Amino acid sequence: MYDSCQECPRARAKRSEIGSILHRKTKMIYNNIKKAKFISRPNRFIANIEIDGKIEICHVKNTGRCKELLTHGAEIHVQECDASNRKTKYDLISVYKGERLINMDSQAPNKVFHEFLLNGSMFQNVKMIKPECKYKNSRFDFYFETDDRKIFVEVKGVTLEEDGVVKFPDAPTERGLKHLNELAECIAEGYEAYVCFIIQMKDVLYFTPNYMTHKEFGETLKDVNRRGVNIVALDCEVTDDSLTYRNMVDVHWH
Repeated sequence: MYDSCQECPRARAKRSEIGSILHRKTKMIYNNIKKAKFISRPNRFIANIEIDGKIEICHVKNTGRCKELLTHGAEIHVQECDASNRKTKYDLISVYKGERLINMDSQAPNKVFHEFLLNGSMFQNVKMIKPECKYKNSRFDFYFETDDRKIFVEVKGVTLEEDGVVKFPDAPTERGLKHLNELAECIAEGYEAYVCFIIQMKDVLYFTPNYMTHKEFGETLKDVNRRGVNIVALDCEVTDDSLTYRNMVDVHWH
């Protein structure tokens, strides 16, 4: 069995930041939130926004396409940041799609899963958590142990919604394919493995792979599930300044 979950200095720092107390549940809170309007997106990393009657440049915390979300005039929430050591003053956090508020922060799903893990509703007696844990040629989002279980987890954020159905991915992901295949290898070596889709919105019907955008990812997800990788989805309560996990969501394969 491959039993050396190698932890780099960055992962150790992140583990310290996340916290070592395994029984505390907290809500993810954003400070200094302001309302704004989306104008345009010159590239994957920045957006032009209108805030307080002025046009400003905003950092987009999600490099996905998000074309169905970032439409001209869309109401958004941004976080005002200390701009002394960065190029932009604002981070784009969430956007309204009609009446539905969707969190767009690509760093949020890992934090949400971590809080879910600490809550103990799905995994009891968690003894140790390592974020960004290296396994062979991949770095999985989490490795953790309970009294008698050793588990790898890959977390994926979901922002794509169509008629109440949420899908992943919103663009082809070769990196995602690699993670799926190596999660299946974990099973063969005695570990448990999970893919957890964090749905960055609430009140959805179900989750399904986005076969139209990346058929191979969808088919591989089904295949590794048959081989023992657990596939779960979890929705979130989204407000202008917070994000909290809510309920498990059904996974459909059609």
